[in-house]
Amino acid sequence: MVNVSSAAQSTVDLRALAGQVDLEDFEAYAQSKVALMMWSRHLAQSLKKQGPVIVAVNPGSMLGSKMVKEAFGVAGGDIGIGAEILCRAALSSDFAEASGQYFDNDARRFAAPHADVLEPDKCAQLVANLRDVIGRMGD
Repeated sequence: MVNVSSAAQSTVDLRALAGQVDLEDFEAYAQSKVALMMWSRHLAQSLKKQGPVIVAVNPGSMLGSKMVKEAFGVAGGDIGIGAEILCRAALSSDFAEASGQYFDNDARRFAAPHADVLEPDKCAQLVANLRDVIGRMGD
């Protein structure tokens, strides 16, 4: 399982996830990418070898996506760079033992994740909050 992260990362405010704090668009984006990394690592550690490989990947900064064009007013780089690493993460044996890790394609290597990702209690709280939010969606 490949989860798309980003170099844009910010400390996760669990109150924002619960809808108690409003965030500006870019801050929400940056927090969501760290939250996804937290969930990915938590799930990988929970499943251990019994589940699929789960990695978070920053496909590359300022690639030529619609978001980059609209948010920054620039064409951005070759979007194929991001597509290539995401395919590699999904299919290559290079990632076979990387469950729970973060790959930064800007650096072209596995890298240390945001500090929030390494806080087990905060990750567990995030997962509990996600379950609560998803549980309320049917109401």
